[in-house]
Amino acid sequence: MATNSPNLECRMYEAKYPEVDQAVMIQVKSMADSGAYVALLEYNNIEGMILFSELSRRRIRSISSLIKVGRIEPVMVLRVDKEKGYIDLSKRRVSEEDISACEERYNKSKLVHSIMRHVAETMGIDLEDLYIHVGWPLYRKYGHAFEAFKLVVSDPDSILNSLTREVKEIGPDGKEVTKVAPALSEEVKDALVKNIRRRMTPQPLKIRADIEMKCFQFDGVLHIKEAMRKAEAAGNDDCPVKIKLVAPPAYVLNTQTLDKEQGIAILTKAIAACTEEIERHKGKLAVKEAPRAVSEREDKLLAEQMAKLGRENEEISGDEDSEEEEDTGMGEIDVENSGTGIRE
Repeated sequence: MATNSPNLECRMYEAKYPEVDQAVMIQVKSMADSGAYVALLEYNNIEGMILFSELSRRRIRSISSLIKVGRIEPVMVLRVDKEKGYIDLSKRRVSEEDISACEERYNKSKLVHSIMRHVAETMGIDLEDLYIHVGWPLYRKYGHAFEAFKLVVSDPDSILNSLTREVKEIGPDGKEVTKVAPALSEEVKDALVKNIRRRMTPQPLKIRADIEMKCFQFDGVLHIKEAMRKAEAAGNDDCPVKIKLVAPPAYVLNTQTLDKEQGIAILTKAIAACTEEIERHKGKLAVKEAPRAVSEREDKLLAEQMAKLGRENEEISGDEDSEEEEDTGMGEIDVENSGTGIRE
């Protein structure tokens, strides 16, 4: 399978051209007098055209508001001339359902393609050869290679060992014979499984809720600390809850889980436990942001905000022993330690 200069360009699907009335993902490449030239991203960037008359069902006031060079979006296939290589497309005929289905399929196909291309490049084999013997057979058998790749994560042998290729050899009598061999060598199979597991193993979702909690009673700090303990006790081994101070009176509750709904339910339960405990001591808890899944970017911004506040606290820590300092019951609390240190 190895070659000196492997070809790393290949369409995602076995068919060389899309079917009429199929939604496909395109990227606009250039504008012409009568329409826009686009690349069909799932079909190795073959060229298609969207006539300006196919941009919208409504009267067009501004072409630039409907289509721009570089934009990626789903469109509908109107005509395919396989002999001449002409593909006519329409933006106005694609429905919301078509758009949703196309985006879902494309995102799956793009991930499969990225894995396949990386394996072909690192192992020095043609990408199309890998598709012929692995990718497209899996598309035929499982509906989409993405579904097969998900199964490979936990049981690679049952999925990949069933794939074969025909190999022609010269027999003892000097005649050419065809034999059936595994589609993948052990080295290529190991590389494929490794990349699939790296890219497709489910990653825990981060679930977060933002609250404000106050308690002005005597020993307010201790009451807040106990309320935080109640919140963390609502978690479990699969979905542990942590609560941290941002800046008085703001706190965040966090958990990580593979099940988004479970994570939201656990944090909701934690907030209820925390609320019950703090109100028992005439404190107050207000939910500023309900439990929701957060992105890496949001998580990073929170970490940066807390680090900044920590530095600011260090700069004014010299005033901690001042006689004017007042215990408001909203200081920074370390739930893990027995102390009840307060920082204003």
